Formats: sequence, C-alpha cells, structure tokens
Amino acid sequence: MESLLVLIGLIVLAIPVTVVFLVVGQSRLRRRVDELEKRLAGMGGAVETDGQAAPQADETKPADAKPEPVEDRAKPGPWRPSRPVGAEVGETPKPAATASTPRAVVFRKDRIDALGSWLRENWFYAVSALSLALAGIFLVQYGVETGLLSPAARVAAALAFGALLIVAGEVLRRRFGDDEASSTAYLPSVFSGAGLVTLFGGVLAARQLYDLIGPETALAGMMAIALLGLVLGWFHGALLAAVGLIGAFAAPFLVGGSSSDPSWLYAYFLIVALLGLGIDTVRRWAWISVLTLLGAYSAAWLLVLASPATDAEHLIYSVALAMAAVVVPARSLVPVHGGRMVSQVFLRKKGDPWPEFPTRLAFGAVAASSAIIALHWAETEAGFWLAVLLLAAMTLALILWANGARALQDTTLFPAAGLLWVVLAHGIDGSAAYLRFAATYAETPEADYPFLVTMLVALGALVSVAAAWRSYREEETAAVWAGAAALFAPALAIMLEIGWRPADVIGAYPWALHALAIGALMVLLAERFARADGADRMRAALATLSALSSLAFACIIVLSSAALTAALAVTVVVAAALDRKFTLPPMSWFTHAGVVTLGYRLVVDPGLDWAQNAPLPELVLAYGGTLAGFLLALWLLLPLARPAAKLMLESAAWSTAGLFLSLLLLRWLESLTVSGAENSHWALGLFAVIWLALAFAQVRRWELGGRFQMVRTGLAAVFGLLGVAALSGALTEANPLLEIGTAPVIGPPIVNTLAVAYLLPALLIGIAVWRIRSMPRWMRQVSGAAALALCAIWLGLTIRHFWQGAAGMHESHGVTQPELYTYTLALLVIGAGLFYQSLARRSDLMRKAGLAVIGLAVAKVFLVDISGLGGLIRVFSLLALGLALAGLAWLNRWAMLRHSPQAPEPLDQ
Repeated sequence: MESLLVLIGLIVLAIPVTVVFLVVGQSRLRRRVDELEKRLAGMGGAVETDGQAAPQADETKPADAKPEPVEDRAKPGPWRPSRPVGAEVGETPKPAATASTPRAVVFRKDRIDALGSWLRENWFYAVSALSLALAGIFLVQYGVETGLLSPAARVAAALAFGALLIVAGEVLRRRFGDDEASSTAYLPSVFSGAGLVTLFGGVLAARQLYDLIGPETALAGMMAIALLGLVLGWFHGALLAAVGLIGAFAAPFLVGGSSSDPSWLYAYFLIVALLGLGIDTVRRWAWISVLTLLGAYSAAWLLVLASPATDAEHLIYSVALAMAAVVVPARSLVPVHGGRMVSQVFLRKKGDPWPEFPTRLAFGAVAASSAIIALHWAETEAGFWLAVLLLAAMTLALILWANGARALQDTTLFPAAGLLWVVLAHGIDGSAAYLRFAATYAETPEADYPFLVTMLVALGALVSVAAAWRSYREEETAAVWAGAAALFAPALAIMLEIGWRPADVIGAYPWALHALAIGALMVLLAERFARADGADRMRAALATLSALSSLAFACIIVLSSAALTAALAVTVVVAAALDRKFTLPPMSWFTHAGVVTLGYRLVVDPGLDWAQNAPLPELVLAYGGTLAGFLLALWLLLPLARPAAKLMLESAAWSTAGLFLSLLLLRWLESLTVSGAENSHWALGLFAVIWLALAFAQVRRWELGGRFQMVRTGLAAVFGLLGVAALSGALTEANPLLEIGTAPVIGPPIVNTLAVAYLLPALLIGIAVWRIRSMPRWMRQVSGAAALALCAIWLGLTIRHFWQGAAGMHESHGVTQPELYTYTLALLVIGAGLFYQSLARRSDLMRKAGLAVIGLAVAKVFLVDISGLGGLIRVFSLLALGLALAGLAWLNRWAMLRHSPQAPEPLDQ
C-alpha cells in the first residue's frame, strides 16, 4: 500500500515536470518566431500576434528618439506598474482628453469571455499549479499516515519542497522569460505559486498539526512568506497572485487537524488578504483585489461556521479587512479616494465617469463587513457591545479618518444603518443585553441605575457631532452631512423606544430627559450652523427640525393622548413661527410631517374610537387644540411663499373642523338617547361627514402633485367609499321614512337630527365643490348633484316631520292634506328662488332648472293634489299655482328679453 502511494505521488509530481519539459523543448523555435514578429512590428506595421495587435510606434516621440527596448516594455519591474495607477484589466492608457471616459468594471462580459477562452487554451497551467500545490500538502499528510518521518522532518520536507518550486520558477523566469511572448509563459507563475502554497501549508502544519511552533512564530513565518509572495507577484504576474491567494486561503482547510483555539487563523487570513491587496495596488489588475476579498470573506465564514466560539474574532477581522480594503488600494494610510461616489452611478449620464476602482472596492468591503456585523446575533451582552462598538468605530472612522476621501462619503451609510439595526433587533428579539436591562429592578428595586440606554444615546450623539464636524469640511455635500447629524441621534433614540421601551424600566421622565438632551444638542448645532452660514439657512433649518422632533418625541413619552396631540400641534405652530421669523423654507417639511402625524392621531391612533368615549375636556383639547394650531400656523405662513405648506394646513383645518363639530354633535345626541344611537340616521350622517371631509381634504391636496399623488388618490377613494357607505345606511336602513323601529327623530321641527343626517353632509359636499377649484369637472358635477339630492331629501323629510311628528314619520301613516300642500308650496318657492338666482347671475342653466322645478310642481298639482286635496285647500292650491305661474311666466319673458341679443320691438308697432 505504501508503494502504491509513493507511485501515485511520483505520478502527480511527474505531470507538471513533463509539461515543463515539452514546453521548454520548443522554446528556441518559438523565440525565433517571436523575434521575427517584433522586428516586423518595429517597422511601423501592426502585426496580429495571437489575436492581439502589435504596439504601434509612439507618435508623440521625436523621430530620432531611441526606441524603448522591447523587453523593458513587456516586463515591468516590481516598482513600476504595468499600467497607470487606476487602470484596470484590459485597459490601455488613455490620453488626458478622454480622461472622463467611463472605466470598465471588473466583472464584464468580454472579460468573462476572455477568461473562459484563456482557460480553454491554457487549462494545463491551472492543473499543473493545482497538482504541485497538492503534492506539497499531501507530502505532509503522507508523513502523518505512514509515520516514516518525524513531525519536524515532515514540516521541513514541505518547506524544502515549496522553496524548490519557487527556485524553479525563478530560474525559468530569468532564463526564458515569463511574458506572453515567451515560450515559457505562465510556467514561472505556476511553480512559484505552488511553492507559496506549499510554504503556507508547511507553517500551518507546524502549528496546527504538530504544535511545533507557537502562534507568534507561525504568524511571523506566514508574514515572511506573504512578503516573499508580494515580491514574486510583482515580477511574475496575475497568475502567480491568483494561484498563491487561492492556495493560501484553502491551505488551512486542506491541511486539516484541530486546534483548541483556531482564532489565530483570522490573523493568517488577514495577512494573506494584505498580500493580495498589496500585489494588486502596484500591478493594478483589479480582479486580483476582488479575488482577495472574496477569498478572505469566504475563508473566515467557513472558519466561524466550524468554530462558532470565534465569532468575536470574526467580527473584528471583518472590520480590519474592510479598513484594509480602504487603505491598501489607495496606497495611503489616510484615505484619499477622489472622483465620483458609487451612489452617483444611479444619477450617471452618458459620458460621465465611473467611480474609481479603489472606491468601488472599498464600498463593497465596507458594505459586506457592516452586513456581517449587523446580522450577527450576539448571545451575550459583551457580544452586543462588541457589535455596537465596531459599527460605531467604522462609522466614526469613515467620518473623521476618511474626511479627505470625497468618494467614500456614501459608504458611511452602511455601518451607520447597521448600528441602528443592531440596537433595534437586539431589543425586539430579546437579546441577553435587553433581558438584563429589562430585569434591572425586577428583583432588586434598589439596584443601580442602568446606564445602557444612556451610553447608547451618548454614542448616537457622538456620531451626530462627528457628522456636523464633517459638514464644516465639505462644500457640495455640507447640507447632506448636516442632515445626517440632525437625523442619527434621534433615529437611535427611536430605535431604543421601539425595541427596548426604556420608559418601562427607568421611567417616563428620565427617558424623556434623554430626548430633551438630544434636542438641546440640536439647538446648539443650529446656532453654530446659523452663525457660520449667514443667509444660507439650510443647515440651521435641518438642526432646528431635529430639535423640534426631539421635543415632540419627549412629549410622546410623558404626555397623555390628548396632551400629546395638542403638543404636536404646538410644534407645528413653532415650526411656522420659526419659518416666518428666520425664513427657513425647510420648516415646511416639518409642517407636512406634523399634519400627517396629527391626522393619523385624530383618525386612527388614538383615533375616533377614543374620541367617542374620552372625557369632553380631553376631546376639546385634542381636536380643538389641533384645529387652533392649524389655523394659527396657516396665519403665520400667509406672508410667505409656502404654497404647499399652506395648502396642507388649509385642508387639514377644514377636515379637522368637520371632525371636531361632528364628534361634538355625536356626543351631544348620544347623551339624549338611551340606546341604538350608533345605528341611527344622525350617527351615520355624522360618520359620513367625517369620512367625506377627510376624502375632500385629500382631493384638496391633489394640487401638490409629486410622487405621493397616487397615495393621496388612494386615501381619497378609501375615505370617500367609507363616507358613501355611511350615507347610504342613513338613507336606507336608518331612514325613519322607510324603516319601522329605527331611531326616532330628535329635536323640534327644522332644527333636529334630520338636518344632522342629511343637510350637514349636503352642506359639506357643497362647500367642497365651492372651495376646491382643482376638482375634476366630472367629480364636481357628481358632487353637486349629490348635494342637491341630499337637500331635497332633507326638505321632504323635514316637511313630513313638521306635520306628522316623530311618531308619524313612516310611510305607512299616509300623507295629510296640509303636508301635501306644503310640498307644492316648497316646489314653487324653490323654482322662484332659482329664477331669482338666474337673474342675479345671468345663468341660463339655472333658469332652465327653475322651469324644471316649476314643471314638477305643476305635474304634482294636477296629478296628485287635485285627487288628494279637498275643500278650500284644493282651491287655494290651484289659486296659488295659477298666480305663481303667471308671475313666473312674466319673469321668464322679462329674463329672455333682457338677455336676448336683439333689441325689443317698439311699443307703437
């Protein structure tokens, strides 16, 4: 069996040696052909070699200039990059005139196709490198399985074999070359890359399998190997770098073995990552850096899966890897990334440059590390704090340390958002940190004050201060950083409120003091920004908005429902007052948000259900205070050009007034009845008023336009359907004329619940048609017709109630003669009124409507009244009809002559 293993090992070693022999054997012939092609290219012609054009003569040089040696151009040294800094795979140097041309990305279709083509033609190089690397690793494993060599000898054999491969690669490179024009192309990289992998495997075996050396010695050895690989990579090219990286990341998993503390492997992976990034920062292949990060993140993920106890080291490693991806490609300990941000790609126009590759690499690494930390679940309180501190450190580093890197500004969003998510998720899901915080006073009421939420709020304030400082350093994005400063600390406090509910542990007032402290910080920032900016009030306005929001947040914590609603209305008034005093247009944003928030509180939470049962003073405070706040804010904004804010406040005032009056009427009428009030005609009518008022408020806001237009339309449709449904119930099931046993009409004639149920909705619809000028024509016509129909229904029911009383409203009681005669007189009065209005307004349409009403009255008299009336009432009915028709006929004739374009005929003709 041992002989068979030895034979297999010899075969594996013989495969690459055979390939080398066959290729080198043809080197002389290939070299002669290459030299001939280069001579032809030097004559000025572009000769196609292996599918690529030979380089043209440099037209920018003098005619008598000495040409650069071919070998110097083909093989760049370690301190001279193969292409300009910032260039990528497949790119050629571009003249300054085309510097704005978009640069190619790493993963591009033509590059993937080129890689596939290269692998099809040169697959044996990859197989050779793989077999050599595995030979070195299996050499160690063979010694373990057979026991032929001592542990030290096994490691020494692996190291010697790796060194032999590297020496062989150097000999090939120096003697025959390693560029694509050489017959030994890629072979030096194959041998040297396999040698590096073998050296890494030998050091790992010495530490992980045999414990011959300590972790410090192992790290020192791997650093030396990485430095050697860095130098070799500069000379040999991308293939060596790729082979070395893949093998180095895979070596710990191929060597095997076990360790009680494998956390030191994270340092090993970080060293290998620095090796790959260091090679690529000089040669600028770009895809080597991508391969390095993919390997580094993948290897660490596999390690933490195998050893979950190393999750803390994994998080620290992720941050270090992200920071390495920031500094190494930029070749500076302080980030200096210029150009465009990655987020600007979404606003990119044709011809605009792409972000530089180091910017994209840092963007992806920071995003990946932030996601790893944010999605990590901490089993202990220490783990929670580690995640919080790492994300905060990344955020502060990108704000302060990378303040000179304009292109990395948007990258700060990832760790900042991750910090907010960690705080929220660990509170909602009940982490160990949350459980300890929540149980602070459960067993020991005299326990010390828990400073957890205080420290988190202080951390959020620190990030906001850092963002404000960054705002002073920027020019184009100063307002963006000011917005971040105004947003982060309150956002972190809101995450604590949602997930941790600190008021339940430390009390409402101490927790509200945290919000007030944030508000005080924002006031200070607003003062600093105002002092620095002068007439430009944008940054000061953003900080002021944050201060108002913090004040509202504190009110939410300590105040009752009614007091909170009133306090929010006060903040809207304060925003309008600040806008009027200091001319702060961004205050309109707070006005919009305040209107929406107050509308939600008045309708949904605590909403209408609370308003029907709450004490009357609280109802008046909530709805009346909100109405007064809207009106006062609207008055303050009248001199300013704030059309959107004024439109929002006006529509909100109208709808709030309708809600307030409807609720007051509803509660008063409920106090007069014993039961069944919720299904009465007047209750349904009031509900219709409430929902229709909200619907028309949304219609009024259609003038704002914008991306929320569909939302407003949807809300108007929903509110309108609810109002129509309530009104339909009042007209059918709750109508005292149609149904027996419904709630009776309450109140004296005319002024009773019939007016509440039918006339009030008609008046609301009529006012909406009158006030909302932007209402579509079809909606205006439908609404006007509905208002007139409701008025007619109310008038008919009111006349019946006048003559029949509440007990005789149902149709089964018949119609009395005075009631029938009153209907006729009402029609005549309405017709006369329409005629009068037609004269006053010169409206031909209204005059025709009056004629239609009179025609209806005539039809009623001859078809109904003659048979239903008797005695003097019939006489007076016909007499009144005749006199009214005579007078109206004269008015009609006079109106036609007055509005006719022709002059009337003379009286003497």
